[in-house]
Formats: sequence, structure tokens, C-alpha cells
Amino acid sequence: MEDFNKNDREEIFSKKIRAGKRTYFFDVKSTRGNDYYITITESKKKQDSGMYVKHKIFLYKEDFNKFMDALNETVGHVKTELMPEYDFEEFSRNSDYEYGHDDHDSNED
Repeated sequence: MEDFNKNDREEIFSKKIRAGKRTYFFDVKSTRGNDYYITITESKKKQDSGMYVKHKIFLYKEDFNKFMDALNETVGHVKTELMPEYDFEEFSRNSDYEYGHDDHDSNED
């Protein structure tokens, strides 16, 4: 049996989104049994201490479709029913998306 480093085994894919004062991390990780799950982490730097406050959601494969359906329906409701006149595409044009593992291991996460 191969001896894997914990980080090699667990982290498969990572995407980072900077959103104002917050940063969101979407990570695909593996279990010891070679199964996969997603963690969604919100990280925000506290102004007074300089430390990061993090909130994390664990999403397992059996819930992927239900989660995506609910998220899409909720976002769609806001876009079409509550704020149909708002230009949400403005954020896509001016976004600061970062992909990969470049600085994921910093103090931010």
C-alpha cells in the first residue's frame, strides 16, 4: 500500500473567490476510503485583531444534487422575483476570481 501524505490524499481541487472583505474557498477533498466531498469555507479578516474568522460547510456526494437545486432555485428567485432590474452580470465583469492551490494554505484558510 502506498504511503500518502495527508495533504496529497485529501485536497483534490480548489477554487478561491475574493468577494470584497470575504474570501470563499471551494475545495474537493477525498476520504481515506477514496470517496469525495466538498468543503465551502467563508473567511473574513477581523479588523481589530487581524485574525481570520471562518465558517465551513461540508457537502457530501449524496447531497450534491439537492444542494445545487436549492442554491440555483434560491439565487434564481432573488434574480427574477426580488431584483429583476438589477444587473448581476456587473459582478462577473468586475470579479476577482482565482483558481488553483497557489496560496490556499496561507493564514486566510
